[in-house]
Amino acid sequence: MKARVTASIVLALGLAVGMTGCTLITTQDTVHIKEAADGVNGTVGKIDIRDAVVIATSKGAAGNLVATFVNNDDKAHYLSVQLGSKTRSVAVPANGVKKIGASDSDRVEFIGLGSKPGSLIDLYFTYAGVTGTKLRVPVLSSTFPGFEDYAPKPQLTPAPVETPGDTSTGTATPAP
Repeated sequence: MKARVTASIVLALGLAVGMTGCTLITTQDTVHIKEAADGVNGTVGKIDIRDAVVIATSKGAAGNLVATFVNNDDKAHYLSVQLGSKTRSVAVPANGVKKIGASDSDRVEFIGLGSKPGSLIDLYFTYAGVTGTKLRVPVLSSTFPGFEDYAPKPQLTPAPVETPGDTSTGTATPAP
């Protein structure tokens, strides 16, 4: 009888260790949390940059920055966004949120992006009095479902301007 009880206890312990020990060598899914977003996040001073992504139509074309800026400061700031030598500014209200890039909001567009969809570009974010931060922002295609409304607006080329003057093809005769 003693052997039977001992065997039952050993079997129960063996099952318990076997059942609970299987996660000893496997990676926990909650250890590496992936953000459910297409863009990247960062912080510059007291402004948080959330889900920053550039939407473009083709290589070298214009790109539209889509992002949310959260100002955790009591003062409003003009956030500068720089791509190479091109700089754009966005007013971010005090203790407020500023969304850019949608068709009904402010837009930050860069002409001559030079990067095709699927690549990463370096954007530098800063405002007065703080050290800026560089983010490697993904460039996504406006053909992806849900991104059509975020495509850069087509740039209008100025129409040729006619200069006033004589348009006749003959020779002018002086007035008497």
